[in-house]
Amino acid sequence: MNAERRLAYDGKMFRIAFARDGSGAYPGEEFFNLLSPEDKAKLMQLFRILGDHGKHNNREKFGHLGDGLYEFKSFQIRMPYSYAKYERGLVLITHGFRKQRNDAPPAEIERAKRIIEEDSTAAKVHAITDQRTKRR
Repeated sequence: MNAERRLAYDGKMFRIAFARDGSGAYPGEEFFNLLSPEDKAKLMQLFRILGDHGKHNNREKFGHLGDGLYEFKSFQIRMPYSYAKYERGLVLITHGFRKQRNDAPPAEIERAKRIIEEDSTAAKVHAITDQRTKRR
């Protein structure tokens, strides 16, 4: 599974990767790629902090969305993430959006949950396939 992950950052404590949705797309990576170089650099700094040092309590840069979801925050840009269920040391970025209000819109939180679930389902299936392949 690791070979198929699209890494945003490979840190000392965590690998930061983009989650795959049910269609096989990577919404977080697509959003990230459309950002300006300045916005990408700001988010990469947040990826480095989490990847190299682990959880942070800086509420201006790292938000808690509930239900195991968090978000990278850079001004109005938000990128929800979660710790992977089936791959230790992996953080999955679901997608990105531009904030219009103080709180993350419920639709964006639901989208993040859906993408994480779809990625987790694919990870479980692939892990089983990998184990069978290794046994042969």
